[in-house]
Amino acid sequence: MEPRDILRRVDHTLLAQNAKWEDIRRLCDDGMKYSTASVCIPPSYVRRAKEYVGDRLAVCTVIGFPNGYSTAAVKAFEAADAVKNGADEIDMVINIGWAKDGRWDDVLEEINAVRAACAGNILKVIVETCLLTGEEKIKLCEIVSASGADYIKTSTGFAGGGATREDVALFAAHIAPHMKIKAAGGISSLRDAEDFIRLGASRLGTSRIVNIVKAGEAG
Repeated sequence: MEPRDILRRVDHTLLAQNAKWEDIRRLCDDGMKYSTASVCIPPSYVRRAKEYVGDRLAVCTVIGFPNGYSTAAVKAFEAADAVKNGADEIDMVINIGWAKDGRWDDVLEEINAVRAACAGNILKVIVETCLLTGEEKIKLCEIVSASGADYIKTSTGFAGGGATREDVALFAAHIAPHMKIKAAGGISSLRDAEDFIRLGASRLGTSRIVNIVKAGEAG
């Protein structure tokens, strides 16, 4: 697979707590230069980033990140605010405790509330696979498929584990045909990226792939 085919599936990501505008600006420059699917950035930078990139690049941000503890009302407000500020795509973290408690109706209701707040923009649902059992992962494939979301996403990268090949394959086997998969967390090589795409991921959340391609160009 050519690097450009991988890059167009990458959400070029910077979510570090100490990220400065200069860091975000460089991320946007790289996203535009390498034609990534989007840049994924903290909500506080969305307005400035969208003003900077205009229609040249999609801006993605995160909601309820990274723990998913916020109430559904707060997450919906966050999503609406992000869209108002120019976000094209929203990645939300579910209430993982509710999933562990089997409160599936509440999880679905929360996703749908955020979906409504997205006003038609792309919604990706982060389920944090490293904290789930196999049965819980399969159930969440069902729940996210039943919602209005566009993607199920493996991980935040902040919970001690990231995407695995096994989890992406499990998602591919259990989501509805209209759903897509985003693999995120720990994607550290072009080989990783190719494997996840072959297994069914349409998007990759990573900060490393662009840097690998840049390093190869510098040669």
